[in-house]
Order: sequence, then structure tokens, then C-alpha cells
Amino acid sequence: MEMILQYIQEYFIALWELTAEMAPYLILGFLIAGILHAYFPGEKVNRFMGGRNLKSVVNASLFGIPLPLCSCGVIPTGISFYKNGAAKGPTNAFLISTPQTGVDSILVTYSMLGLPMAIIRPIIAFISGIMGGVITNQSDKEADELNVIKSQTSTVERSKGSSFVTMLRYAFVTFLQDISKWLIIGLLLAALMAVAIPDDFFTNYLDSEYLSMAIVLLASVPLYVCATGSVPIAAVLIAKGLSPGAAIVFLMAGPATNAATITVIGNVMGRKALMSYMISIISGAILFGILVNEFLPREWFTLPVMEMTEHEHETHFPPYWLSVASAILLIGLIINGYLIRYKNLFFKESSSEVSTLKALNDMEQKTVLVNGMTCNHCKANVEKNLHTIEGVHAIDVDLATSKVKISGEKINLDKVKETVEGIGYEYVGEV
Repeated sequence: MEMILQYIQEYFIALWELTAEMAPYLILGFLIAGILHAYFPGEKVNRFMGGRNLKSVVNASLFGIPLPLCSCGVIPTGISFYKNGAAKGPTNAFLISTPQTGVDSILVTYSMLGLPMAIIRPIIAFISGIMGGVITNQSDKEADELNVIKSQTSTVERSKGSSFVTMLRYAFVTFLQDISKWLIIGLLLAALMAVAIPDDFFTNYLDSEYLSMAIVLLASVPLYVCATGSVPIAAVLIAKGLSPGAAIVFLMAGPATNAATITVIGNVMGRKALMSYMISIISGAILFGILVNEFLPREWFTLPVMEMTEHEHETHFPPYWLSVASAILLIGLIINGYLIRYKNLFFKESSSEVSTLKALNDMEQKTVLVNGMTCNHCKANVEKNLHTIEGVHAIDVDLATSKVKISGEKINLDKVKETVEGIGYEYVGEV
């Protein structure tokens, strides 16, 4: 019993230390994400992403790197691009490069894995995105109707008021809601591995670097973990003796692939596009893993992790007091996000909300179940597309229950089903 309590104590200490290490960079990353959302001129980017050529592929891959979208958010965004006229090559480039990294994950990577890894990750995302786009253009030569691509930022509803308010709300409410679940899972798993895996596990039991790459790849492809949530896991694995190349495989394949992503791409863009997508990620992960192991000094990646695990708070940057304050703030923001998401379970609607609901109740109403919506990007994407159906006046998406309430006149459920499935979600039916 005493040993179990000791393990529990060690687990929560490890969890707290990992959270404190990441928190300052996470908060800064969220802030930069909000700035990108509120001030980045996405409309000007659209004209550079529509052609079936190398330039469009490069632009799409480059555009995706700073965007703070995990694979659950990037899939509906990328599919929306495709449905609005984007060629398959640039769409695949965007789908490959975007979930691997983002401003938030770059900063967290720097905090936990060091500057070299923080530089290498976006470079790998950029190159692998180009690889996927070029392979797709060459292997799938079906004609694409090239229309003007709608702005990626239009898939997310903007807050009313100033751009500053929009920036803060997106950074610390909307985006944080989207990433918090996977961030929490990543931290919990990392803390568990830090306690459960012996320090010499990989050196004693899995000393083959290439075998460890293969095992990590097999585990990463079906698994979902976001770019930011993957960082503490990779840091712990490196600390336990995993090679930097195998960590690269995990950091690349984990965020970019999962069962849901594979299914959606195959259904919407076809088997050839899916094969190009998977080949690019798998071959790219192995290739870059080998290059890192063979040609770059291992100390570039192991020393930052060792310094982090030693917890030298007196000489550590940022100062430990700032890390603690940031961790407390981050936890508070996460709790606030969940309270906002589930407010209908705890709080009654305001008088203005009640009057709006009464007006909508006078219209025809249908409630349907839609699976696959996991974040606010998914919610905004479904709402935006369903609003285009004739007769639809209001959409209310409840992410907690996956229910979509539609208000309007002469609502055509067949058209609703066609629209929902057309952007990559599963239409279950009316409830």
C-alpha cells in the first residue's frame, strides 16, 4: 500500500513539473494563435492555393505551418478547401503540414526539446507537405475545377466587437477549448510514462534504433495526439533512451494521422489521394528519423531534455515562479473553457437568449445527430455549410452531444445529409 501511494505521489509530481514546464510557452503560443486569427489577412492567401502546380503546393504547405490546427480541426478545413475548388495536391499538402506543427507547438517544443527540434519540426512539416502534394498531383490526374478558395479563417466565427477582443477570445477560449482535451491526455500519458518506464528501458531492451522507429510508427499511425500534446510524450521517451530519430517519427506521424483522418480523406478525396497522403507521412517520418539519427549530434536533442528533468529552477528560464504562475493560469483557463462549453448543463439562458429561442421556436425545427465533430472548427464548419441550404435560418451545434438543431422553413433533411457528409462528417439521422 505504501508503495502504491509513493507511485501516486511521484505521478502527480511528474504531472505538475511537466505542466509547469510547458505552461509559459503554451500561453504565449495561444496568444500568437489569437493574433494570427484576428489580424492575419487570410483572404489574400486564397489566390495562391488553387492551382495544380508546385507553387500552389508550396504555398499550401507553408500556409499550414503556423496555423494552430490539430488533425480534428484541419480535416474539415482542408476538405472545405477541396469542396470549394482547391486541387487535390495543395489540399493534401495543407492536410499534411498543418497538424504536425503550429505556433503553440513550436514554442512548447522549444521549451521541452530545445531549439534544434523546434527548428527541425516546421522544416519537416513543410517538406513532407510538399512531398505529399507533389505525389498527389502526379498520381491523381483527375480534373479539378479550380474555383477561388474561401478563406480558412472564415470557417471560424469571429467574435463581435474589436479585433483585440476577437484575438483574446479565440486564443484563450475557442482555441484552448479545441486543444485542451488532447493536451490533458498528452500530459497524463507523459507523466505515467515518466513514472512507469525505467530510465534505461530503451537502451537495455530496445537498443535497435530502426526497430524502435518501426514500433513507434506502428503505434503512431492509428493513434490521435495533437502536435502540442505529443511534445511531453516525446520528451519523456527521449529521457528514457529513445533515439531522437524515433521521437521525430512520433512527433510527425502521431499528430498527422489517426483512424478518423484516414477514413475522411479516403471517402472524400478518393483512394489515390489517401495513398499519397499515407506514403508521404510514413516515408517522410522514416526518412527524417534516419537523417536526424545519422547526421545530427544526439546532444542537440538529449541535453535539453536532461536539463528539463533535472529541475534546476534557480538557473532555469523561464524562472520557476513564472512557470508556476503560468501553470495555475493555464489550469484556470482550461476549467473556464469547459464551463463555457457545458454552460447549458449548469446555468440558465439569459433573457436575451430566451427571447431568441422563443423566436426560433416559431419556425420548423429538426434535430439531427452528426458524428465526428470534435472542436470549434468542426462546429463552425458545419454551421457555415448548413446555413447555405435554402430555408435554413439558424443552426445550433452542441459539441457535447453531437446534436445539430436546425431552425427554418421546409427543411430538407436529404440536403442536410448531403451537406454534412460532403464536408467529411457522419450524418446519423434525425433524433
